Amino acid sequence: MTAIKPETYTPEGPQPLLREVSPGAEYPVASLGPLREAAQAAQATTQAPMALAAQSALSVASLAVQAHGDVETLGGFAPISLYCLTIARSGERKSATDKLLMAGLREFEREAAAEYQQAVGVWENTAEIHKNDRAQIMHGFKKATGSERVASKADLEALGAEPPAPLLPNLTATEPTLEGLHKLFLAGQPSLGMFSDEGGGFLGGHGMSQDHRLKTVAGLSALWGGDPLTRVRAGDGTSSLFGRRLAVHLMVQPVAARPLLADPVASGQGFLARFLIAEPQTAIGLRLASEPPAGASAQLAAFNVRLRAILDAPKPFAGDTQQQLEPPHLTLTPDARKVLWDYYVETETAQQAGGSLEGLTAYASKTAEQAARIAGVLTLWENLQAREIQIGMMKSGVRLARFYLGEAKRLAESAEISIETEKAERLRLWLRDSWPTIASANGRNPQYVLPRDVVQHGPGSLRETKTAKQTLTILSGHGWIMPLERGAVVDGASRRDAFHIVKDGPP
Repeated sequence: MTAIKPETYTPEGPQPLLREVSPGAEYPVASLGPLREAAQAAQATTQAPMALAAQSALSVASLAVQAHGDVETLGGFAPISLYCLTIARSGERKSATDKLLMAGLREFEREAAAEYQQAVGVWENTAEIHKNDRAQIMHGFKKATGSERVASKADLEALGAEPPAPLLPNLTATEPTLEGLHKLFLAGQPSLGMFSDEGGGFLGGHGMSQDHRLKTVAGLSALWGGDPLTRVRAGDGTSSLFGRRLAVHLMVQPVAARPLLADPVASGQGFLARFLIAEPQTAIGLRLASEPPAGASAQLAAFNVRLRAILDAPKPFAGDTQQQLEPPHLTLTPDARKVLWDYYVETETAQQAGGSLEGLTAYASKTAEQAARIAGVLTLWENLQAREIQIGMMKSGVRLARFYLGEAKRLAESAEISIETEKAERLRLWLRDSWPTIASANGRNPQYVLPRDVVQHGPGSLRETKTAKQTLTILSGHGWIMPLERGAVVDGASRRDAFHIVKDGPP
């Protein structure tokens, strides 16, 4: 009988915590056409990531022009409303970028609010007079008989309905529920924007809670498609609002975006596929320009002048209504349609088994329509009276849609990562990049780390002892650190919990 010869065991070394997600492609800023200079000026002024500035410019432009046209797609006409989702860390200057590109919008809202207050005062007086006149007629009607009753009825008909209240002036809402959005559309403007530089408040709010998520997702999806916003409530019956348009830009931190990207309700309903999603590489630590380039302020001023001019333009309403939009059709030239068709064929065939988009059908199936919508926004921003999309604008729309499709594919790979694993990866990178410098500055050996070191100096999300220990345990389980025996001496003192940092592994 032959004895089995034992083989020497060789440790494999640290195991990766997650699949490496490739960095995003460079944003095709040249394809922004008439929005390019403003986006570049905003980026240069704030030194935020280029994709962040581009998302702001696109979404603001969409809000401005969405009332003025429906674009021809390969499946019929659709709104040119855009839903944008930008994923960026705190400190990426999201608010500063939005402020620059929304100055014209905020100015319009301030003036509209002042006019609204004056109009409300006039309306309240008129409504009170109408109420008193109606009460007086009704008083006489109750006592009247025969011809007097006929005369009173004629007086009521001549008096007419109570004068309508002025429309609310708001053009933007930050964190509404679907019910709140319905009320705003009911009493306010037919073209609105849901803009928030802290979109986590919306994603974690009442409207996206477990009990209301499905309803919110369905309602926002309907608005994206140009369908009426319908509300059904016990006692109130059904209310449907036609001819409304909504543009969206949510800026969220990665910790808030990950659960949404992995949410089966948001994914399964095709809700996320309606968004143009971007997660640019951080610019923090690289923003060293002392002042914006010459001409940036002039380009931003020109953008906001154009924004204000579009907001001031009369909107196309259905009949005599002031709240039901009837946007004119924006058709494709034959050359533009061929460009869109070729892109559709490219992305449709890539969804076959074994294709590059096999697992991304929700996004890939909508990317051609996204290209047409983007082209429509660029076209109307340049010329609000345009009624055709030319080949150049369609090529720009396709290039931008292809970028966003690439982002969706890239981010889908990280959507299932748990928050705990993400924290562990953040700690691993901190131990590699930051701890050696911090340890040396404090007279410590950078080869060892204690839980209290993580609590005192580590990433902000690990500043609690319990969380720090749990995360260190995950790194230990993957071989990135090795726990020392209790009582081991580290830096001249006996330690209860201490870890040796393993250097071998991917950079």
